[in-house]
Amino acid sequence: MHPRLLKTFLAVARTSNITRASEQIHLAQSSVSDQIQTLETELGTALFLRGKAGLNLTPAGEALKAYAEDILNLVDEARAAVDAAAGQAPVSLAIGALETIASAALPRWLARFRDDHPAIDLRLSVAGSGDLARQLDSGDLDVAFCFDRGAPDARFVQRILAKEPLVLIGPPGSPAGPEPGGDLAGLATFRFVATEPGCIYRHLFEQAFADAGVTTPKLAAEVGSIRAIARLVAAGTGLALVPRLAVEDVLRRGDVVELPWPGRAHSTSLIATWRRRRVQPPALKLLLSAVADSAVRSADAHPRREAPFPS
Repeated sequence: MHPRLLKTFLAVARTSNITRASEQIHLAQSSVSDQIQTLETELGTALFLRGKAGLNLTPAGEALKAYAEDILNLVDEARAAVDAAAGQAPVSLAIGALETIASAALPRWLARFRDDHPAIDLRLSVAGSGDLARQLDSGDLDVAFCFDRGAPDARFVQRILAKEPLVLIGPPGSPAGPEPGGDLAGLATFRFVATEPGCIYRHLFEQAFADAGVTTPKLAAEVGSIRAIARLVAAGTGLALVPRLAVEDVLRRGDVVELPWPGRAHSTSLIATWRRRRVQPPALKLLLSAVADSAVRSADAHPRREAPFPS
């Protein structure tokens, strides 16, 4: 089983579609079909069945999938080990990040790394947490920066770079807001603006109330980005609970204000995560070390203080 055939097989298995798989691995559709047929002939069994939703794995295909992932991971690790032993470190890194982290944290974290290692090219992709995980697993990304969901994935290694406080924001000068010293049950009577289900920000919002045994507040709106949340909060649509990093600029400008959070303060971990492997590429080691140092310096240089409740 040639790794090339296994890569094509996994692309079809993940997309359930020849066309999408061909786009993902940059091959003609006819080449993808031919490679799947070659692999099925070699193994002597069908790997896919056509269904209403696309191509579905047969039991034999399901059995092959896990082995194909392990084989391709080992091929990548072997190549990295040989490169490291020969002193031929990779000259590029594919980085993924949530939009908030990409715009608010990565520029200052990566600046010194670019100065110290100008020969290493960096390619940045911005995506949601689910897409980042899929791209890490497929090998399209070397490392991703996101917020921790608190559910470890055995495929990946993660490193905490910083603790990011969650802040409650509301419109400036609004008389409607939680009273200082109030409780979460009272806060839950207000309407909130949140991202869509499945997004890490929505998870953090719901978890903050679930941890206190309080029913999640009703939503005034579901939107697709933190920037949209900030604009709706500024317009008085509702309150929001988000990582401070995501709204530092609008807080500074006074577009929104930070309100006191009743009870225990909540935070989330900003993490770097990468695929688990026997040999870590030298360029990735350098990047992780540089980013960790930059994150510590940023935290020391910019202490976080909670703003008072507006009068």
